[in-house]
Amino acid sequence: MITGRVVLLCVAGAVVSAVLPWHATTAQIWLLVLALVCVVDWFLAGAAGKVTFRRKGATTTRLGESAVVTLVATNTGRRTVRARVRDAWVPSAGASPYVHDVVLKPGATERLDTTLVPTRRGDRPAVAVTVRSTGPLGLMYRQTRRRAIRRLTPAWTMRTLPPFASRRFLPEKLSRLRRLDGSLAVRARGQGTEFDALREYVDGDDVRSIDWRATARRSEVVVRTWRPERDRRLVLVVDTGRTSAARVGDIPRLDAAMDACLLLAAVAAKAGDRVELFAADVSVRTSVRGKGHASVVASIGEALAPVEPRLVESDFDLVVSEVLLRARKRCLVVLFTAIEPAPLAEGLLPVLSRLTDRHTVVLASVGDPAAAAMAAQRGTTEAVYEAAAAARGDAERRRIVGAMRNRGVEVVDAPADIFASTVTDTYLAMKAAGRL
Repeated sequence: MITGRVVLLCVAGAVVSAVLPWHATTAQIWLLVLALVCVVDWFLAGAAGKVTFRRKGATTTRLGESAVVTLVATNTGRRTVRARVRDAWVPSAGASPYVHDVVLKPGATERLDTTLVPTRRGDRPAVAVTVRSTGPLGLMYRQTRRRAIRRLTPAWTMRTLPPFASRRFLPEKLSRLRRLDGSLAVRARGQGTEFDALREYVDGDDVRSIDWRATARRSEVVVRTWRPERDRRLVLVVDTGRTSAARVGDIPRLDAAMDACLLLAAVAAKAGDRVELFAADVSVRTSVRGKGHASVVASIGEALAPVEPRLVESDFDLVVSEVLLRARKRCLVVLFTAIEPAPLAEGLLPVLSRLTDRHTVVLASVGDPAAAAMAAQRGTTEAVYEAAAAARGDAERRRIVGAMRNRGVEVVDAPADIFASTVTDTYLAMKAAGRL
């Protein structure tokens, strides 16, 4: 196929023919020579199909961060390939640069780096690699045939993990955990707490913690110290039904729940507890079983990355049955869903007793700041009606929250910017009190 240079040469010939008194035969000779040169240039162009590709580099990144994927091109033909390589990804992968210019001598290899800055969670695949090989004069080119593109394109998928913006709270949460479980042990005999050690009594200690038997055997007063329970189980349940698709502030409610799951799992794993997770609506979408080590955050991020909301009503009977199947012993269940009166009253409340009879339950929901702002408006008639609607919605939410708490459920309702922190604080408070 011809390039723009051939067009420019034809236009130049036409201009010269119009200015100079050329004979028609001369113009024909000019076009014939140009055609012959183009044929020779096309013949000398390296075969595009003789270039093979393989990939290496990153396979995962977090939303908002960059990653580099390298396309290694090798010329297996006998002619030098002067090529423009187009490495196409899906638009949400944020690939740059899109096109690479290379000169590959026979047997030579070239590394083509592409930087990806994904704009969406999930799997971002490479689409196609196209090679346009140009002749030495740049007049003609050969291009990869459509049937050969799939064969030449190496498969590669970049998995974009949730951003984990709540990581900024992690140092403060771990500091609180160290105060609970480290050098400052819990001195009170909380329900379910574990005995840690005996030490000498100091001013300020609770006299109820004195171990009189141990004191009688020694020449000094000693007290018992207690630490929060370890090796407990947490089951994190993420609702992916229609209510999770709503945007709260600048992010979807589902993304806020994922962020809170990552922070809570990181702190719980550090505390020595085991974390399980599953996401469900009318079916179980993904799950992570029995993680209690440093890889828990990576495992949860990998599992949740491709999950998107479904516009269906969540089946809470399925959710409760799945929790009871996974956790036969008492554990802490954290349900990330929306405090919507109709779905909870019709779906969750009828089956809630099956869950609270055997487990400690926390219901975590992201608060909507737009509703609070709407309730404060009074300027116009329309604003008054909006405020009335917001007040009615808030009253229904308080009613359903009261019904949940009457059934022994701990309810967390916080704005998106501090939602993850509030959920983790609730876990730490329950752990300190021995309620896990």
